[in-house]
Amino acid sequence: MSAAQPSAPQVVVVGAAARDIARSDPRGWRLGGGVTYGALTIARLGLATGALIGVDEMASTAAELDILRDAGIDVRTVRLEHGPIFENIERPEGRLQISHSPSGPVPVGALPAEWRAAPGWVLAPVAAELPGEWAVVPSEEAIVAIGWQGLLRVLGADRPVEHLAPSATPIVRRADVVGVSRDDLDHRILLAELCALLRPGATLAVTQGANGGLVMEATADGPVRMRHYPAIPTRRVVDATGAGDVFLAALAAARTEPRLIGGRIGQGHDVLLAAAAASLVLEGHGLHGVPDRTAVKARIREGLQAGLEPRAAPTQAALEN
Repeated sequence: MSAAQPSAPQVVVVGAAARDIARSDPRGWRLGGGVTYGALTIARLGLATGALIGVDEMASTAAELDILRDAGIDVRTVRLEHGPIFENIERPEGRLQISHSPSGPVPVGALPAEWRAAPGWVLAPVAAELPGEWAVVPSEEAIVAIGWQGLLRVLGADRPVEHLAPSATPIVRRADVVGVSRDDLDHRILLAELCALLRPGATLAVTQGANGGLVMEATADGPVRMRHYPAIPTRRVVDATGAGDVFLAALAAARTEPRLIGGRIGQGHDVLLAAAAASLVLEGHGLHGVPDRTAVKARIREGLQAGLEPRAAPTQAALEN
C-alpha cells in the first residue's frame, strides 16, 4: 500500500543494493542487499521508512525499487560507479558466496538533511561501502543497528568471498544493535571477544540459521543477559537470501518503536518478532518474500503456541555451542 511519508522518517536505512545472480530471472539477477530487505521489512511492519540506496547503472532501473516505493518507502538513490554483485551457492556444508564485483562508497553527502533527525537507523553495508563518517550522522539519542557481516568481507572479481576478523570500527562502536551471521565469523572466536569490540550496553545478535541464534548485551567483561532463540519453522525454504537482513531490521524496528511488541523487550518479544519475520522471508523469492505485519503476527502466535520463545543461555559459550 502506497503512503505519503513525512519529511523525517522514523527509520532510515542506508547501504548499496546488491545484484544477486539468479538464473531463473530473465535479467540473470535479482536486486538484494541489506538496504532493500531491511527497508522493506521495516515499512511492512508499519514504520515510516526512508532508504538511501547506492545503485550501479543496471540496478538503478530495477523493478524491485518500485516494490519499495509501493510499500510507502521514501526511496533515494545515489549512483555508484560499480555496485556489489554476488552469487550465492547453497551447499550442505553452508553457503558459498562468490563476488563478481565490489562496491563503490555511499557518500554521507547524499543523505537528505531532514533525515538526520530520524530516531531509528539501520546501517546495512553489504560490501564495506559505508565510510566511517556514517558513525556520526545519527543523533546520540537515535537507535542505530548495523549488519556487521557487510564489513567483514574481502571482495574481488569472480572469486569466493574471504572474511576479515571483526574489529572495532567507528560504525561498530556507534551501534546500539549489531547483527552478524555465524557463517561470517571464525568459529573459534569467543563471544567475549566480540562483545569487547562493541559499545557497552549494545545488543549483539549472532544468527545461526536453522539453529536460531544468540542475543546478548555486550559489556567490557563479556556478554550478559544472553538469550538463545530457536528458529521458528518455515513452511518451505524457497530462497534463504536476506533472512539475516530481515531479522536485524525487525529487531531494529522493535527497538525504535516498542509498541510493535507491546513494549515487551525485556521478555524477548523483540527477538521473537525478528525470528518470525526471518522465517517468513525464506518462503518467497527475493524481496517478494518479505512479510507484512499481519503475517508476522500470525507466525509469532505459531511460535508461542509451539513454545519457541527466547530463553536464557549460559554466558560462557563460544560460537560453536
